[in-house]
Amino acid sequence: MKTFLELEGAYLVLGFIIILITIFVSTRPFMSKGAIKKGLFWVILVLAIMIGLHFKITTDRMSEVTTAFNEGRTVICESRAIRKVAQSVDIHRDREWILKADIFVSPHYSRGFFTARCIVK
Repeated sequence: MKTFLELEGAYLVLGFIIILITIFVSTRPFMSKGAIKKGLFWVILVLAIMIGLHFKITTDRMSEVTTAFNEGRTVICESRAIRKVAQSVDIHRDREWILKADIFVSPHYSRGFFTARCIVK
């Protein structure tokens, strides 16, 4: 559940805002009587499907990255710290990178990288 909230927290907040907008619009006088039930049903259904698919795709990629790293393959992670020169960092076991609870850390690098933001090279 913690991983779900870490990965999908921002999308859950946006979904909640969309639901509030749906409630506001569907309760206006110009809308038909059953608009709120129909609107909420479809909006919640679409949001649940989209957030669920995003979570599934992200966790599958995290699993793939973890497996590849453990097998000794190179992983590429996005570096948001330096935008001008190197926008990605190559992570490999031979370069003293280790995996601690879904985060790549190295004694030679100032910050860690979450496996959800990485891909296999």
